[in-house]
Amino acid sequence: MQKPLGVILAGGLATRMGGGDKGLLRIGEQSLLSRVIDRLRPQVDGLALNANGEPARFEDLGLPVISDSIEGFAGPLAGVLAGLDWAAGQGAHSIVTAAADTPFFPCDLVTQLVRASEGQTHPLVLATTPRSGEEALKSGGSKRVNRHPTFGLWPVALRDDLRAALNDGLRKVVLWTDKHDGREALFSTEPFDPFFNVNTPEDLTRAEILLELA
Repeated sequence: MQKPLGVILAGGLATRMGGGDKGLLRIGEQSLLSRVIDRLRPQVDGLALNANGEPARFEDLGLPVISDSIEGFAGPLAGVLAGLDWAAGQGAHSIVTAAADTPFFPCDLVTQLVRASEGQTHPLVLATTPRSGEEALKSGGSKRVNRHPTFGLWPVALRDDLRAALNDGLRKVVLWTDKHDGREALFSTEPFDPFFNVNTPEDLTRAEILLELA
C-alpha cells in the first residue's frame, strides 16, 4: 500500500520566539527540525519542507522547500495547500503534515492517521489527545480532546476546495476539516504530550528535559 508523502510545516512567524526559524533551534545535539525529519521520514514515501523566505538556509537538509502560494502568512492551512500542490506533482494521493517545532510526535503518527481514515472517500484526519480534567472544565465539558491541526492526513483531491476556501479568507483549520467530515485519531499523553511544541524560550528548556523521556 502506498504511504502518504510527508510535509513539515515551518512557515510560521515564531513571534513568541522573537522571530526567525524555530526549527533551527537546538535541543541536545540536533535542531528541532532535524529531529522532526528523523521521526517523519521512516513513516512516509517522500518528504518536503514548507517554509517561506530564502530556501537556501535549509540547503543542508537535502529536502525540497515549498513556499505558500497564498500571500500574507495565512497560517497552517496555507502550508497544507502548498504540500498538496507539491504532492499532486508527485502523483501522490495524500500527505501527512507535522510541525517543525514539535520534536516528540508519535513514531506511529502516519499509521494511526491512515487507520482512522479507513472508509473515507477523501482521507482527512487530525491528530488529537485527551483533555485533562482541568482543560475539560475550562471548556465547559463540551470538548473531550485537544485537536492538533498541524498534524493531519490530507487528501490531494480536495486541494482546489482548500485553495478556494483560503482565497475566501478561511484560516481556522477545524472549520475546513469539519466541513468535509474530517475524523480524529487519538494519541496517548503518557509519559507526556507527544505534541508538545516549542513556542517560547521556556518551552525550549522544557524540551531539553523531555529528551530524557522521549
